[in-house]
Amino acid sequence: MIDIQSQHIDNGRTIDKVGVTNLSYPIVVMDKKYGEQHTVATIKMFVQLPEHFRGTHMSRFLEVLNKMGRTRITPGKIRDILISIKQVLKARTAHIALTFPYFIDQQAPVSKSEGLREYQCCFEGTHDENNSVHFSLEVHVTVLNLCPCSRELSVGKSAHNQRSEVRVRIKTDKLIWIEDVVALVEASASSPVYTVLKRVDEKAVMDKAHDNPRFVEDIVREVADRLEKTEGIYYYRVESENFESIHHHNVYACIERDLTS
Repeated sequence: MIDIQSQHIDNGRTIDKVGVTNLSYPIVVMDKKYGEQHTVATIKMFVQLPEHFRGTHMSRFLEVLNKMGRTRITPGKIRDILISIKQVLKARTAHIALTFPYFIDQQAPVSKSEGLREYQCCFEGTHDENNSVHFSLEVHVTVLNLCPCSRELSVGKSAHNQRSEVRVRIKTDKLIWIEDVVALVEASASSPVYTVLKRVDEKAVMDKAHDNPRFVEDIVREVADRLEKTEGIYYYRVESENFESIHHHNVYACIERDLTS
């Protein structure tokens, strides 16, 4: 049978990334409290395609993934997957991204009612032409922020607040727990948000937020300060987006730093 993908073409262009996306696959990730957590990732897998090849063999991405099985995903395992992809597809570079929901136990601040918070996370890895592996962790954390200006304008009354999504991407040579990234972000906000709140908890949350007003700029600065004090992190990007409650727009801030330079 003719191998159409491997046909050589003239006057072609190198394609930086070609592969599969939107692939659901069960994975196991490390859990600080329980040892491990089973979840389902949405996966992207790519290789660089040289200019003289017509296409790549898409099914081989799935073959590599299925050989991995439902083992625990670690930076070392991602490195093994990337090496296999490069070898099987005879590629110069390989890339993988696994986006997944991660769940952490949570207690309400006063009643101690139990809840379970979901956080969107991503493991991403690249194996480049120099055989170097680049791994990053990204965590999305929703928090509550109370507007400092509104508090000053509404002395003795209610200040407006909004939910904010903080997105943190880090590169590290140490084990950094997802739980620790979440705690770091929530400590930088006016208040965490919760899945289960009684009335006494709602009052406590709003009182705390009122005492800790935050601009979107405050959030990224505080998270950045805490990240730079965390051992092992050599790159970070922190973004914060406030979903405004009284404006017909969102507000955004970002800090990105390579601490090796």
